[in-house]
Amino acid sequence: MLEEYTFSLGKKLRCGYTTGSCAAGAAKAAAQMLLSGENVTSISLNTPKGITLELEILNAEFSGEHAQCAVRKDGGDDIDATDGILVYASVSKRANGVEITGGEGIGKVTKPGLDRAVGDWAINSAPREMIAKALSETAEKYGYNGGFHVEISVPNGAEIAQKTYNPHMGIEGGISIIGTTGIVEPMSNTALVETIRAEAKMRRAEGIEHLLITLGNYSERYVTEQFPFSLESGVKCSNFIGEALDIALELGFKSALIVGHIGKLVKLGAGIMNTHSAVADGRMDVLVTCGLLAGADSKLLKKLPECVTVDAALEILKEDKLEKTLEILSERAEHYLNARVRNTLPVGAVMFSDKHNISVRTKSANDIIRKISEEQNG
Repeated sequence: MLEEYTFSLGKKLRCGYTTGSCAAGAAKAAAQMLLSGENVTSISLNTPKGITLELEILNAEFSGEHAQCAVRKDGGDDIDATDGILVYASVSKRANGVEITGGEGIGKVTKPGLDRAVGDWAINSAPREMIAKALSETAEKYGYNGGFHVEISVPNGAEIAQKTYNPHMGIEGGISIIGTTGIVEPMSNTALVETIRAEAKMRRAEGIEHLLITLGNYSERYVTEQFPFSLESGVKCSNFIGEALDIALELGFKSALIVGHIGKLVKLGAGIMNTHSAVADGRMDVLVTCGLLAGADSKLLKKLPECVTVDAALEILKEDKLEKTLEILSERAEHYLNARVRNTLPVGAVMFSDKHNISVRTKSANDIIRKISEEQNG
């Protein structure tokens, strides 16, 4: 068990190691068995993070021509669908170089823009580098000058993949072998942002120029029901609105549209670009400010801080100046969105409330909606 820890929201959380580390560790152990002719029960693996893992080797087999080993994935306190799976590596000799392929339970890339080319096995670059480095170290240790063929497999990978984001990302037939640092940091914001970047890169590679950014399932449903286009232009950003806009700018999109429930997006009126409640709230503060600027009754505004939800606050504002309050909110949101992208990318936002049948749109939103629709529908 890896005894490395991180802290998130005041909690001490144990780190784990990635499927990429599992694959590299299993490959290193199999290569050592192949070259030494001796059984291996544990292996040391250096990760790009600088942490050395001591990995238990399971189900080791050796036939003379090839060796196979497995390592069990340990996600630490970041439990996901791949936690506890066995990642196998089968290693055999070849004339030179290191050839890495996938076997049972490893997906293939079907859409452009991901780490690997379309048709390639979904074994990302960082794990491939880890595998190659581990095998090079083993070859040097035993004075071997030839190369290796490595096949990575996960026996139940196809089933597990259905519980992951892979099908949505265009990885079919199994899981992907991933991990930039080799270490899983629980509740890692970096990992979530990299997922957004990967999906946005895929959209860009598909030729999408006008990016749709949704916050989650709720906003995706709203888009499907209310807009003249599908979700094929979209990425899901969860709470990371600012980072999604940074990525849109980085990848050269021509515009971006954010769609989300007003309960989250009201925070844009204060320039809050991470809408997680643990980062910042400010919902009622924004509504009070916008209501005050709209000239709403001060007695009504004093009731807003007592509201638990934005929908509840909107019910109160219906009594006076709701329309003007929302107009000011849209103006403030537009100001802060433009500031985030330094006025170099047209950005629009649509904030909705099903309960109140409200759709608040920033000034540029309708134009971007039209562009997304034209791009999809011709």
